[in-house]
Amino acid sequence: MVLSDCKYTIEDIDKVVEFSTWSLKKKIDTLLRIDCIMYTNLGIDSTKSERLETKRRSRSIYKAIKKLDEVTGRALLISEDKP
Repeated sequence: MVLSDCKYTIEDIDKVVEFSTWSLKKKIDTLLRIDCIMYTNLGIDSTKSERLETKRRSRSIYKAIKKLDEVTGRALLISEDKP
């Protein structure tokens, strides 16, 4: 799957987590794709507030992943806090 083919956005986090027919791997992969797309849409012309908003949204994705997989979600949250 190409990243641009991801039809889910930040607004779909809860929906993705709740999909009962999806495997755990597919849910986490989709959430990480959403995160990746957000960061790749930032550029050198992005404002500080846009960067902070992306980081805030990314944190909410990692919290959703933590609901699915405690270890992976916790590792993502910890790694995000490192400089």
